Amino acid sequence: MRQKRLLDFAFAAGCAGKACQQDLYRLLNRLPRFSDRKLLVGFDTADDAAIYLLNRYQALVLTVDVLGPIADDPYTFGQIAAANSLSDVYAMGGKPIACLSVLGFPVTKINPKTVHRILAGAIAKVREAGAVIAGGHTFKDMEVKFGLAVIGIIHPKKVITNTCARPGDVLILTKPLGTGIITTALKANQAPDSAVRTANRLMKRLNKTAAQIMSLFGVNAATDITGFGLLGHAWEMARASRVNLTIESAKVRFIPHTHELARAGFYPLGTLKNYQFVKKYTRFRKGLPIVDRLLLCDAQTSGGLLISVPAHRADQLLKLLNAAGITTAQKIGFVQQGNGKIIVN
Repeated sequence: MRQKRLLDFAFAAGCAGKACQQDLYRLLNRLPRFSDRKLLVGFDTADDAAIYLLNRYQALVLTVDVLGPIADDPYTFGQIAAANSLSDVYAMGGKPIACLSVLGFPVTKINPKTVHRILAGAIAKVREAGAVIAGGHTFKDMEVKFGLAVIGIIHPKKVITNTCARPGDVLILTKPLGTGIITTALKANQAPDSAVRTANRLMKRLNKTAAQIMSLFGVNAATDITGFGLLGHAWEMARASRVNLTIESAKVRFIPHTHELARAGFYPLGTLKNYQFVKKYTRFRKGLPIVDRLLLCDAQTSGGLLISVPAHRADQLLKLLNAAGITTAQKIGFVQQGNGKIIVN
């Protein structure tokens, strides 16, 4: 019998990750809160990771993320899943130190070598991050799922959250969009090879360097762009910071071929759900085509950092990012006074 492609084990399109954000917020709002002075950042502001105070000089950064297959090569998938999980620590300005793997797979239907390659890809990325995989958990499932629970460290006074964007700030995005569209087309064998290679390269790229630069540079707020899409994560920042964010759509970069694949209808369900959610909080420029609106909501995997930085320092930060090899970084908008809305020009 033919060995199935890894993408044949991709979970069916549904409410995964942040695709059902409205239901998630409704659920979280009904849960009791923890009252602990050491819990510096919990789930109240939908930030990227939790922060737990150890002492006056150290805090833990805690996060977990699990994916279905996003690439057909198991090693590449392992790398991407690890980079995606590590990203939440970087978005908070932290340094990953230890991870636990979380792996589900159909025991009788998948070649053990495939499982080995997934884990080997993850190990390579965790080593690149300067962290370790200390153990993990496996479980039997009908689908392949893999990710990491990540523990990082940070100085309590150097935590970067999504709550401190200030009017007058400039918004910088460090990676182009389009991975959701491209990987959806890949599952249908319709994605150009060049687009897949570019998407995989970007998804495998750690946000480590960008996080180090923004931490040393000093920024007001940041978040990473993953399953909730650019507009979804921008809305979370606007809501948590009690400001409005303006996105200049013409300045947002996309992976080549993303637009043509979008016009052909290769939208992941998460992208469509993201749009249905954020459109209630977004004022789109009159006449902006629906394709362009959906592209700004594309559900990303291991996307870039969205950084809010004072305007007088934005060019300097962008120059530092570019000099460090992050040539995809781009100014895409700005912050205004407001009450948690997104404006798309």
